[in-house]
Amino acid sequence: MKKVLITSALPYANGPIHIGHIAGAYLPADIFTRFLKFKGVDAIHICGTDEHGVAITLAAYKEGISPKKLVDKYHEIIKRDFRSIGVEFDHFSRTTSRTHYMIAREFFLKLYKNGHLEKRTTKQYFSPKENKFLPDRYIIGTCPYCGYEEARGDQCEKCGRQLEPLELKNPRSALTGVSLELKETVHWFFKLSSFKDKLEEWLKRKNWKPFVKEFSLSWVKELQDRPITRDLDWGVPVPLDDPDAAGKVLYVWFDAPIGYISATVEYLPSEWEEYWKDKDTTLVHFIGKDNIVFHTVVWPAMLMAHGDYILPTDVPANAFLNLMGRKLSTSRGYAIWIDELVKSVGQDIARYSIALYIPEKDDTDFNVVDAFSRTNAELVDSFGNLAQRVLTFIRRYFGGKVPHPKSLSSEDESIFNFARMKVQSYENNLLKYNFRLALKDAVELSNEANRYFEHQRPWKLVKESPERAETVLYVAYQVLKITSALFYPFVPSSVKTLWDYMNIKEGKFDDMVEVSPELSGVEIKDSKPLYRKVDDKVIREWVKILEERAEGLESKEKRISIDEFRKVKLVIAKVLKAEKIKNTDRLLKLEVDIGDNIRTIVAGIGDKYEPEHLIGKKIVLVKNLEKKRIRGVESDGMLLAASDKDGKPVLLVPDEDVPEGSEIT
Repeated sequence: MKKVLITSALPYANGPIHIGHIAGAYLPADIFTRFLKFKGVDAIHICGTDEHGVAITLAAYKEGISPKKLVDKYHEIIKRDFRSIGVEFDHFSRTTSRTHYMIAREFFLKLYKNGHLEKRTTKQYFSPKENKFLPDRYIIGTCPYCGYEEARGDQCEKCGRQLEPLELKNPRSALTGVSLELKETVHWFFKLSSFKDKLEEWLKRKNWKPFVKEFSLSWVKELQDRPITRDLDWGVPVPLDDPDAAGKVLYVWFDAPIGYISATVEYLPSEWEEYWKDKDTTLVHFIGKDNIVFHTVVWPAMLMAHGDYILPTDVPANAFLNLMGRKLSTSRGYAIWIDELVKSVGQDIARYSIALYIPEKDDTDFNVVDAFSRTNAELVDSFGNLAQRVLTFIRRYFGGKVPHPKSLSSEDESIFNFARMKVQSYENNLLKYNFRLALKDAVELSNEANRYFEHQRPWKLVKESPERAETVLYVAYQVLKITSALFYPFVPSSVKTLWDYMNIKEGKFDDMVEVSPELSGVEIKDSKPLYRKVDDKVIREWVKILEERAEGLESKEKRISIDEFRKVKLVIAKVLKAEKIKNTDRLLKLEVDIGDNIRTIVAGIGDKYEPEHLIGKKIVLVKNLEKKRIRGVESDGMLLAASDKDGKPVLLVPDEDVPEGSEIT
């Protein structure tokens, strides 16, 4: 690797950081960057706060302060949170910086001059009370898929579906609750659809995580042009001398990734082009799965349209971290915040417990009992114990100096060979973003070193065979050094403390994982235990805290009585015909038999199911729903579906053949 530019998703400056954020994008990026630098690679880690967009203005409105005061406040809080858990950046910027405004405007103008932007008239919801057009997150309404009445104009938080404001039922202002009017407005669109073939060809060549690549390719198939401006008074102003540009800013999802470039310019004003314009540079974006499409489709298309910059080499997106069987929710207060976690258990215990649950492939559940129990066993009782017993023994029996070895036995050679095998596996796993497997390699080496120490019984050897005892402690010291190198990217603070105790100068990874005969005779320093166990009382307190937060979460959910539920008539229906509705991405027109009559319904399942595959299938239908006209088709009913891990619909079907019209009770 010549140069490696690593970025983490820019966190919104509208709240503090929780464990889901850290597990998804920031801890993996920090571990990866630390490892590359440890290897001697020219790697930099760039990030910053995302300070534009509706999420910011809404949060500022709720707190009763200006957007500027809000982002200033949370920029500092977020930096504090990252420092507390030891996530380091070579440069941590913000999208309200002067440099970012300049770079973002230049980027927009380059695309405009290259013919990739187009001004179009579109319909958007207008609030007569506030006398302005409202962006998606300023609009709430009923989700057309799950019926949640507080869905946002861009996403339903309950079922997780991505939405457009026009899809919402009963749309209203998120600020005042008033009903909205649909009016025409002008926006600039990025001609994303023109990059379909180029993106598809590029993506097919990528050796990425399977779920990232598959999701990206599925998105490219239905690529549509995207508006990249918004009617807002907070953001990067549209840099055009056009009356229609007045009062408009760049859409946050256009302006935010440009922040990676502007932050690099700030950090390396004379050398930044070596990272963004040299085809030999490796560009890696660490993100959560909710950001995949922007980093693997929209952002690469923007870079292609600009023409001067390299494209992402890899986008090792992670899935979501859940908490004690529930979804983390910033807005509803169900989370473990980083500042409180670090205050409770310390930096490296916090880092380790989260690293155990990095959701590399699938959504992963963080259980505080299991997380702290495993951390106690693996970090404290294994690695921490190994360090303490080796150093204590050298001080007690060898005057604090690393002994000189005599002849190595087969057991000594065996532990060294095991260490070499684990080092190779560890390095392969880290370079493939398999952080949990890499950590497993480190723990297995630590466990084996403890077994070696226990089996050799140096406390007996010092009396029965002093020369053998010297060799055993020499071997144990060397293996401790190698093991510490594997733990370093995960728990850097405590490992640096250990290296100081061992009187080892921090070197390169390849040197640290080799046996170093020159360390014989080195005088170690007085040491203290590296870690303190998370005791049962603390674990019980965390369980109680999360139970209380979960109760608060449930109390906010609107419940209905059994009588209300009985009003909903659910029946089994058989699909007779199915066809796509023209000019839509996922809407299908279905004819279904419900026993006593044939009905037509419209269902938003075309992104998951082909029409011909639905014919003959039996589904669950809401029979007594009010009719609604959708895209010119009168829909008389609603089918039931769940959402899979990618947010796509999964039909609910009976597991046995039952007649059409059968009621579900």
